[in-house]
Amino acid sequence: MLTRAILPLALLSSAAFAEDWPVWRGPRNDGRSTEPAFPTTWSTSENIVWRTVLPGEGHASLIVFGGKIFTVAASPETGERTLLCFDRTTGRQLWQQIVVKAPAEHVHKENSHASSTPACDGERVFCTFLDGKEVVVSAYSLAGKLLWQKRPGIFSSVHGFCSTPLPYKDKIIVNCDHDGPGYIVALSRTDGREFWRIERPNNTRSYCTPIIREAAGRMQMVLSGSKCIASYDPDTGKQLWIVDGPTDQFVASPVYSEKTGLFYITGGFPDHHIMAIKPDGSGNVTSTHVVWHHHNAQGVSYVPSPIIEDGWFLVTDDRGFAHAFDAKNGDIVWNEKFGRSHASIVSAAGLLYFTNDVGVCRVVKPAEKFTTVATNDLGEPIYASPALSNGQIFIRTGKAIYCIGQKGHASR
Repeated sequence: MLTRAILPLALLSSAAFAEDWPVWRGPRNDGRSTEPAFPTTWSTSENIVWRTVLPGEGHASLIVFGGKIFTVAASPETGERTLLCFDRTTGRQLWQQIVVKAPAEHVHKENSHASSTPACDGERVFCTFLDGKEVVVSAYSLAGKLLWQKRPGIFSSVHGFCSTPLPYKDKIIVNCDHDGPGYIVALSRTDGREFWRIERPNNTRSYCTPIIREAAGRMQMVLSGSKCIASYDPDTGKQLWIVDGPTDQFVASPVYSEKTGLFYITGGFPDHHIMAIKPDGSGNVTSTHVVWHHHNAQGVSYVPSPIIEDGWFLVTDDRGFAHAFDAKNGDIVWNEKFGRSHASIVSAAGLLYFTNDVGVCRVVKPAEKFTTVATNDLGEPIYASPALSNGQIFIRTGKAIYCIGQKGHASR
């Protein structure tokens, strides 16, 4: 059964309709909702439909499909890594399944043991964890029954694990760039058998979830990481083009602009870069297809993913400044101090939602002149990215899930 949940790459019409948020960064993997209206103001006592305490820790974002919310969590006391399901109307926990039980791997102080956002294809929920040195990819029914579980390879990184699964057609794609023989695998959504495997170059840790788009007349899966930016055919795993470097490691996902026809990347360690890349090349396009490039300049985001909105390319950098660039030429339009952020930017109804680590969300209108619509504070740390669905905003804090919207709002 094909649903829009398994088409994160689909260029859906701009007509207003209630959308699920079934995968990382929403139905198009780019942080954007096409729905006409969402709350712009809230507090601990205003526009809170419900708050549910989480049974575990983690930085993974929420996904929403139909009447259910899914995420993952970890228990440092027991070593259990769990997949969780909640009722979206009431916040009541519906089920919890232990996916892996293993000693906690070493992680960066700003990572967690449950950082990979799950994905839903309308029939199954997919999640990934690390079991010792092995990656574990699991598929569950919407009722919480284990359907299959595969271990596609090892993963080694001093910063810990995060490999968010990406549905595409009959496949679930998992990127495993790590400090060793890195790889990307495409597994069957129905039974987990392997369709293709990409051996990645340079053996360097990165945590980028790819984006899939039809660009330059062909389907392209684009990601940064392991000392390169590359495009692959998502049906076969064949490499289409590659840009060398420009640095070692990446976390933020790319975005694509239908208006400019360009892919955009931001991030990197130890050097910081923003690039706009034409997608019509083949082979090594390092010297021919980079349209504009900022190197070690202000405005580069390492962890939170950027967004394209109305001709602007928007990021939050590691110093806590939000920046707006002209997507066409890379000129900086404005920058404002928002505070350090790990949550990625989302947008809806022409407004941007910037959420920082201490739990403050600023609602901003993208324009040549900086304009704040509202500033909201839940008073709890937030590392996960918001999910937008059917006029409601779902936010995971360090301890709980919030449903933000008007009370009495009819949700599907």
